[in-house]
Amino acid sequence: MLIAFNKPFNVLCQFTDKHDRPTLADYLSVPGVYPAGRLDADSEGLVLLTDDGALQNRIANPDSGMEKTYWVQVEGIPDRAALWALRRGVEIKGGPTLPARAKLIDPPAIWTRNPPIRQRRNIPTSWIELVISEGRNRQVRHMTAAVGNPTLRLIRVAIGSCRLDSLMPGEYREIDAETEIAN
Repeated sequence: MLIAFNKPFNVLCQFTDKHDRPTLADYLSVPGVYPAGRLDADSEGLVLLTDDGALQNRIANPDSGMEKTYWVQVEGIPDRAALWALRRGVEIKGGPTLPARAKLIDPPAIWTRNPPIRQRRNIPTSWIELVISEGRNRQVRHMTAAVGNPTLRLIRVAIGSCRLDSLMPGEYREIDAETEIAN
């Protein structure tokens, strides 16, 4: 079984928490599934859950090279040099990142985040689509900060060919691993 879930902002990517913070258990009642990879509490979007250990490893293991696509709202407007740096790989804690695909995108038609991002009156924001094949801790946030455009909002919209599509925060659907996880 494979489930696509749109993880809301400030929800932990686990089923229990000793501090009583919101977790996956507040949204999913499917027994025996576990997240294949994680999203930080302050990130939103696609999380895949499965009851198949081999599939879980294939999705989560950075050595598999499975691509993950993010929409990233950043402070400022990245220039060509910043996008080029993301495309060739940037130096972050733990060493250089692998090359990524990066491009400016129009603001996506998405749900409103609660609470909203912090906005500065004199600093514009923009959106980047970033595709990476690694999965280091807070990697996307470190990458955008390294090029001078700190992340304000981070939404994972795809893992392999599986996309969020119309899933709203807190919603999930069962998917076919063979057709939706091809890389």
